[in-house]
Amino acid sequence: MQKVVNVIALLSGLTSLAVIGSGVYVYMNQEAWKAQAQEKLAEVIAEGITGALPGLLDSAMPEMPELPKTTGPAIPF
Repeated sequence: MQKVVNVIALLSGLTSLAVIGSGVYVYMNQEAWKAQAQEKLAEVIAEGITGALPGLLDSAMPEMPELPKTTGPAIPF
């Protein structure tokens, strides 16, 4: 019975160490992860804007009338 209690206590201690260790790891790396997330977000936004611009510009430009094939004489000065 004592061996079972010792195993449970050992597993409990290891679990506590794992939780504390992972918490410290996350705390120490959170700034780097934030910077990486900001860079990826900026890339995604830039790609989205770049992809949307041609369509937005095409729809914003009015239709150009056909240019005349010939012109009249020069206006005297």
